[in-house]
Amino acid sequence: MAKYREEQILNTRERILDAAIRVFHESGVTHASLTAVAELAGVTRDSLHSHFRDRVGLLNALTERMRLPGEDLCAAAGDDELKRDPLGTLRTRWIWLFDEIACNDEWQRLLEIIFLPCDPISEVCESTHRIKQGRTERLERMGELLEIALSVGQLPADLDLKLAQQMLHGGLFGVLEDWLLSPRFVDLGDLGEHYFDALLDMIRFSPELRLNRQQARTLH
Repeated sequence: MAKYREEQILNTRERILDAAIRVFHESGVTHASLTAVAELAGVTRDSLHSHFRDRVGLLNALTERMRLPGEDLCAAAGDDELKRDPLGTLRTRWIWLFDEIACNDEWQRLLEIIFLPCDPISEVCESTHRIKQGRTERLERMGELLEIALSVGQLPADLDLKLAQQMLHGGLFGVLEDWLLSPRFVDLGDLGEHYFDALLDMIRFSPELRLNRQQARTLH
């Protein structure tokens, strides 16, 4: 009996979250009606509040249901693979991420709610903190992989790693944001693959991404 009750509670919670995605996506977080969420989920307002205190609590729970872009960046790659082909590993993971987003409607709605807000959300929202923390971790991870790529000769020795790291990160998230704002006629996986390769060519060959000769000497 207790197990059945627990399953009912979990099912109700998931119905509320499914409804919240739709309502938040249509109205924005701060303008969303919790009554509308409850009605769409088929529960009472009191039942909703027994699971979630407010809209921010709902948003936090929604982001906890999914991995945000980049949180699993290269997590599946082993040390040997990273050392042998760091740029190939980075490329594979980013293309996988674009493909996953392109075929997952829930991810797309939630990313629009989080990354393209039409109104401000709480300054103490856990989701906002998680997004900022995730960006820091992504940048660090990409920087590590670029350093490995430089050490194994996949990148020029006089590359400005910090600038290359920022440009690669900004470019890849830029194409994701543009795709979310567009009618989405273009396949995100295919677009992301070509975009990554173009950015990588720029990092490899652009003279604007080179350290000056004095700085390059200090690297050796």
